[in-house]
Amino acid sequence: MIDPVLKRALKTWGEEPQMLMVVEEMSELMKEVLKNINRKKDNIAEIIEETADVEIMLAQLKENYHIFEQVESYKKNKIKKIEERLNQWDKEHSAA
Repeated sequence: MIDPVLKRALKTWGEEPQMLMVVEEMSELMKEVLKNINRKKDNIAEIIEETADVEIMLAQLKENYHIFEQVESYKKNKIKKIEERLNQWDKEHSAA
């Protein structure tokens, strides 16, 4: 379920501009993560800010494309696959 304020933002500013903003915010988060890893920059505050921005925009993206339920279902399946891979990893690396 989307926050009514975010739904209002999508309606007010339009689908296309908001979908472009999704990409912009993801790019800004990527930039901050890369600074943290590559340059060893202490920029956790910026990472927090950009993560919040991306999550807000992803909520609007899911609303715009009416895909909230499908995304949640896909995430559950992906998490199960990750768990299977971790279990396999544990078996392979604990036997040594």
